[in-house]
Amino acid sequence: MTPGARVAAAIEILDQVIAGAAAESVLTRWARGHRFAGSKDRAAIRDHVFDALRRLRTAGAAGGSMTGRGVMLGLMHLNGEDVVSLFDGVGHAPASLSPSEQQSLTNPVEISGAVLADIPDEVWPTWTESLAADSQKVAEVLQKRAPITVRVNTGLSNREDALKALREAGMDAFQNERAQTALTITEGARKLKNSPAYLGGLVEPQDASSQAVIELLELTEGAATLDYCAGGGGKALAMAAMGAVVTAHDNNASRMKDIEARATRAKTRVSVVAPGQLRPTQLFDLVLCDVPCSGSGTWRRTPDAKWRFSQEHLKDLVRTQRDICQTALNFVKPKGQFAYITCSVFQQENQSNVDWVCEEFEMEVLKSRQFLPDDLGDGLFVALLARKVGN
Repeated sequence: MTPGARVAAAIEILDQVIAGAAAESVLTRWARGHRFAGSKDRAAIRDHVFDALRRLRTAGAAGGSMTGRGVMLGLMHLNGEDVVSLFDGVGHAPASLSPSEQQSLTNPVEISGAVLADIPDEVWPTWTESLAADSQKVAEVLQKRAPITVRVNTGLSNREDALKALREAGMDAFQNERAQTALTITEGARKLKNSPAYLGGLVEPQDASSQAVIELLELTEGAATLDYCAGGGGKALAMAAMGAVVTAHDNNASRMKDIEARATRAKTRVSVVAPGQLRPTQLFDLVLCDVPCSGSGTWRRTPDAKWRFSQEHLKDLVRTQRDICQTALNFVKPKGQFAYITCSVFQQENQSNVDWVCEEFEMEVLKSRQFLPDDLGDGLFVALLARKVGN
């Protein structure tokens, strides 16, 4: 495919996403219906679509319309690309620029606030209330691609040897200071899944902030640990690598389908428990709840989710988060600890929920940390709690 044809494909996909479809679903359908497109074509189109969704409002303003064409035109212009050669109507490229589009590029409108930040108007008050002076800075971070980071499996390797293995497989990386086990790949990341370092269990994809959250827990060898909302098992595997005895649980069993294979590759063990199979008598030294959340700290990875988010959704999430905490606390030993985690930047999902847990269940905060999205990692919040002495 020519560069122009790739842009035209991205425009077609964006029109469907802007209309409300999920980006991943549309990309999958497009690929199935266009078998002639090679892997490099699909990767380039995907990058176009996600780059555009990260800057949907600013790109649409620059391009003169909130359509797939307007957004792609604006994005290319903002990136300093030669839009005339890409929008020339030749072959499968988008049609040439209209006079009104040329005027939009020549005389861009001034934008500010939520539009400049690429945040939905409905979300902007909550965004600014939660982030205060960091509101614009964090929004600008989410307009860019997220770093690609792996966790070194310290049971099999160390950072220096793992970095060497990545480089031998045609990648380059640096030691990410956010976590002691983090390597951020700067070149050749698409080679990771077929590399000996990954297939041999030396490294596992995991954001640096997520790794730092697990380090903060300071798990002891043999600690009985329950990952109550385990999902794909990234945090469960990280805790197992630290020597914890880990049980993984999730109310959606299908989300845990890869945990056992991942644990086998890492040469470690995680016990997977189906929904409803935890016994009331099972108690743990640590119960970790990485609760379902807005994902606002990771919106650069799933930017279409940002445009579907609403205040009503946030209220529903807070209710769900508190219900999960109330249930999960039943599995904490009397002198055990409870870790509450989100990948959100919103106070309602973070400190407000921790305050509620402390008040309702007579607990206290041992430590907490908010990581904001930046060049090193995603936005995550963690609070480690224990029952107050005497309770």
